[in-house]
Amino acid sequence: MRRSHIITLLTDFGNQDAYVGIMKGVIGGINPSANIIDICHTIPPYDLLNGAYLLSASYQYFPKGTIHVAVVDPGVGSRRDIICVAIRDYLFLVPNNGILSFIVPEEKPKNIIRVTNTKFFLPSPGNTFHGRDIFAPVAAHLSLGIKPQQLDAKINQLEHLDLPQPEQKKTGQMEGRVIYIDRFGNLITNITQSHIEQHIINQSQSITCRDKITSPILHSRKKAMKGKHAKQSFLFHLLFGEKETARKYVIETTLGKKKIMGLSKTYMDVKPGEPLVLFGSTDFLEISINQGNAQKYFKVDQGGKVLIRCNSGFN
Repeated sequence: MRRSHIITLLTDFGNQDAYVGIMKGVIGGINPSANIIDICHTIPPYDLLNGAYLLSASYQYFPKGTIHVAVVDPGVGSRRDIICVAIRDYLFLVPNNGILSFIVPEEKPKNIIRVTNTKFFLPSPGNTFHGRDIFAPVAAHLSLGIKPQQLDAKINQLEHLDLPQPEQKKTGQMEGRVIYIDRFGNLITNITQSHIEQHIINQSQSITCRDKITSPILHSRKKAMKGKHAKQSFLFHLLFGEKETARKYVIETTLGKKKIMGLSKTYMDVKPGEPLVLFGSTDFLEISINQGNAQKYFKVDQGGKVLIRCNSGFN
């Protein structure tokens, strides 16, 4: 992997204190040519799920060879490991506490190295600020070209978060959870396009006209679809319908006692102040209010329950 001089920082340190600035100072002192980019520092303290989501949503948009440093570390100073993980064309310098949980199922790590070589730490590292004493200097040395293998030995164990997964209910609904709420109050769920697609296919098995959905035409279309938008194209075919089939599906989303019918493609598909459901920029199902705040409107926090039903109909 050709190393980049780009180092990203993602932490729960906030912007009130000097912690982030100190980390940047340490990196700059070792590699003045390092290009340090902030992803986010306002993750709620110790919120690993939040940090894991933001890291997975961000990492792939940086140049190959970028070093991603993520310090959301409730176990700082404990026996938890600090690891350097090579995934695809990137290096991740993180505590081994599950912060890569959204990434690893999609991208198998090439190497996992335990970081213990004090040669690349600040002298006499303390127990409470590993961001300054270990993460920052190690990231700087990696950007100068040291090999991850110089940090210590390869290990095989990655810790994983117990990520909430959508559940199929006996009522015919799929139950998901809100896993992230952004600055605009948009509710990002753990429901992906693949989950919706599979839910529709499962439902079609109990429908008399299911052959319209599982027709050879549709299967051949799905098989022929390739590239980044293949799954979305197939899903949107099921939801919005095309000439090959008379059937389409309408998503019914329930939060508490409120329901939203249909799936939008953009926020402007509804009037200002009205709720909508769409697949957001990270390809998770998102509940939003056009020019409003869905968290306040639905009174839902992270972990809140979202119910999905896919109703079949005819054009």
